[in-house]
Amino acid sequence: MTSLILFAVATVHLSLGADKPTLSLNPDRHVVIVVWDGMRPDLVTPQNTPTLWKLAQEGITFRDHHAVYLSATHVNAVAIETGMYPQHSGLIANYDYRSDLDNEKFVSTEQTKVIEKGDRISHGKYLQAPTLAEIVRSAGGHTAVAAAKTVGFLLDRQADVQTAGGDVTLSAGQTRPASALAAIKAMIGYYPGFPIYTHAQRDEWTTAALTQSLWKEGVPAFSLLWLGEPDLTQHETAPGTPVALAAIRSSDQNLATVLSALQQKGIADQTDVFVVSDHGFSTIEHAIDLQRYLLEDGFHALVDWEEKPKPGDVILVGNGGSVLFYVVGHDGATVKRLVERLQRSNFAGVILTGKPVPGTFPLSKVFIDTPNGPDVVMAFRWTKEKNEYGVPGLIESDWNRQAGKGTHATLSHFDLHNILFAAGPDFQKGAVDNLPTGNVDLAPTILRILKIPAAQAMDGRVLSEAMIGQSEDQPKAAEEKIEATQDFPDGTWRQYLSQARVGTTIYLNEGNGGFTAKAQH
Repeated sequence: MTSLILFAVATVHLSLGADKPTLSLNPDRHVVIVVWDGMRPDLVTPQNTPTLWKLAQEGITFRDHHAVYLSATHVNAVAIETGMYPQHSGLIANYDYRSDLDNEKFVSTEQTKVIEKGDRISHGKYLQAPTLAEIVRSAGGHTAVAAAKTVGFLLDRQADVQTAGGDVTLSAGQTRPASALAAIKAMIGYYPGFPIYTHAQRDEWTTAALTQSLWKEGVPAFSLLWLGEPDLTQHETAPGTPVALAAIRSSDQNLATVLSALQQKGIADQTDVFVVSDHGFSTIEHAIDLQRYLLEDGFHALVDWEEKPKPGDVILVGNGGSVLFYVVGHDGATVKRLVERLQRSNFAGVILTGKPVPGTFPLSKVFIDTPNGPDVVMAFRWTKEKNEYGVPGLIESDWNRQAGKGTHATLSHFDLHNILFAAGPDFQKGAVDNLPTGNVDLAPTILRILKIPAAQAMDGRVLSEAMIGQSEDQPKAAEEKIEATQDFPDGTWRQYLSQARVGTTIYLNEGNGGFTAKAQH
């Protein structure tokens, strides 16, 4: 049973992205995105992030910003770059089982060989929407993308290599075109990729590569810098640990380097700077050996395999705070039995299915319904309890990391809420935007700034309420909370999903659930 629980309305500023197209790139404007991977909003303080704090006072803070689900890096990198929900970009998870890409194991969706094969078999449509870098180049602009992590080639895989020209994409010390790497090494040395180096050193090198090498001849219309911190250190420890706070300070120092470079080049007053994270973060309370759990209940559950999976087998693909389940042959009875087993567990939070099953939501409700998608997705349960360092947000998680470490990718409030700040000539000064916003909104907003028409309609909206000289319309924002239940002889499964809507753009606030046993008499 699915029912509507709550509906609320608020008045907000809004201008949707259905603009009359302009035909030329804005020559007087530059846009720079700086991504702090895994940064939580509540850890932005004058002590942790003095540079970002100062930037916020000079620009605007987006107080209710959202990641898309799965609240993970690859998914949100694509959402930022395309302005699309996952089911429209075609990439729904960091790790996925795609038999057309590899029928012997699950794949990491940002791997170069996976991207190349995906583009080859789909005629350049591994991502089903163009990226910001591609759109800017198609309008005659230049781009520079630099990522300390391997996500770089998802941000700009240069599918439009014929028109990319001399524009460079840098991803974990590798470049497209490959010939561009020599000049970077000559200027700042080799990428510190060996284990003896720290995540912060790799971020610092990547920042230097962007500001000193890729910007040597001038700052292009669009630049993106992706920092691996604090995500990587929070995974190794937890949010709020001393080393994780030091990782946050290292990202703040890299932001200072970017802002200083813009000042030195004399274009700070022509540049809009966005500082965003891809997702929030949580601490693992319990790590669940889900394969063992299902094997003990009679399922043939696989996380890897040597022989070809058989009809009825259940393939598990862990993504930290969520797990994708592929039932070989899509047998409806097996799917239903799997769902009912998860509903009676003590770790499931929200269960989503490709085909209707009582007590679940459809995959489309969280925008991950794709033609080759999973039969079932489970987001783990979460609480607002604090870890030992005083940071709220505990989750159940998959088997890939142990309890006490940090991870994400659930429908937790703390995973779905991330940071966004913007400052520059097109944004209000010293302001706060309380309207719901999301990672899908960056692409349409940036195209508005650069006066470039979108190649196709986007799921995100232009953040005009935060900008100078934009629409004064006062449309309405709405929130809703839906619920699904399933009764069993000994208790009831109940889950909910909270969403916000501005115009046609929907943001996921949180979702959770649990099984309540009947009282014993």
